[in-house]
Amino acid sequence: MAAPLPAHASDHLDTPTVIADPRADIGDLYAWISPDGLRLELVMTIVGHAFSDRLTYAFHVDSGPRFGRTTATTTIACRLATPEEMECRAGHGDWARGGNTMPDGLEDRRARFRVFAGLRDDPFFNNVKGTRAAYQAAIAAVGRGAARDVAGCPAFDTAMVRAIGEQWRHTEGGPAKNLLAGWTPASLVVSIDLATVARGGHMLAIWASTSDGDHRIDRAGRPLTGNALLGTSASDDVADRLKEAYNAASPSTAGRFVAEIEKNLALYDAFDGRCGNAFLADAAADAHRYRRLARLLVDDRLWVDATSTTCEQPFAVELAVLGGRTASARDCGGRTPLYDAIDAYRSLLANGTTRGIDDGVDRDEREHSTSVFPFLAAPDGSGYSR
Repeated sequence: MAAPLPAHASDHLDTPTVIADPRADIGDLYAWISPDGLRLELVMTIVGHAFSDRLTYAFHVDSGPRFGRTTATTTIACRLATPEEMECRAGHGDWARGGNTMPDGLEDRRARFRVFAGLRDDPFFNNVKGTRAAYQAAIAAVGRGAARDVAGCPAFDTAMVRAIGEQWRHTEGGPAKNLLAGWTPASLVVSIDLATVARGGHMLAIWASTSDGDHRIDRAGRPLTGNALLGTSASDDVADRLKEAYNAASPSTAGRFVAEIEKNLALYDAFDGRCGNAFLADAAADAHRYRRLARLLVDDRLWVDATSTTCEQPFAVELAVLGGRTASARDCGGRTPLYDAIDAYRSLLANGTTRGIDDGVDRDEREHSTSVFPFLAAPDGSGYSR
């Protein structure tokens, strides 16, 4: 089995097309509600350290009255207006410009949104080498003949679970290290009034894309879905074709990838030594134990509850609505620069909670913000603006 792992971000270099032009490669997407409850904050990082003047960088904000039902869409489409400035338009209405020389951003004429575009410190922290070693330990156990149940989940004994966890919490046998320390991707930051993007209701579902004309090159929503749950056991050629097709689709047209994601969830469920306790796992579904979870993940959008100004829990909306976790209902969900989103995501797949899978890296080396625009620390570490 192959284990495709990100090198620089949770959606990094996942297809030949984005490898050909890293300026089209979305690293990560962040979305949350401002502390005053008035704005939606959006961040898209681009792996290539620069933006391309031939590409459109877009945030797609779907809105509706409840989780799973969106009835309106606002697209915030951004293109380079000059080599130093990005111009963004919200739907067919307001527009704003911002660049690296204007760290506070420029607001549109109605003060409904502001934009920043330039290099910032990457808030995504991840022990990539430890993760790779843990995956390889799991794959080796499968290769040695670990028994699989009816849903494809391999049975790992206590010693193997401990060995996987030890690899995950260390880097090359030593303390865990963040591979992305000091990484400074091109970052597109938008702060926009909720009234502009929540026309369908308070429940928002957000994804990002890069495109060349009508051709979508990359897209991102939740961390890792497109990069780690497609082609896990396939050859490089097959995995590349799957991911190219996935990027070309949209959340609403990606249903054909449910079976592929469902198949690959089985390995994740084994990481804690217990098969069948992944989030939304259905014990009565036998071979299709992971179908509910796969259907959730294939709709690859960050869900944000705009009625809450507390944004501390990854996947809070999904946990509250689908998992019955009442405490999560008071959180906006989405993803802020402060979340340990990768550990939370992997834990959901392994044990149904947001804790338990730990890569040993719990915070970024720099201080980022959820309230001070443009939120991500400056590359030189001097603060949020230069």
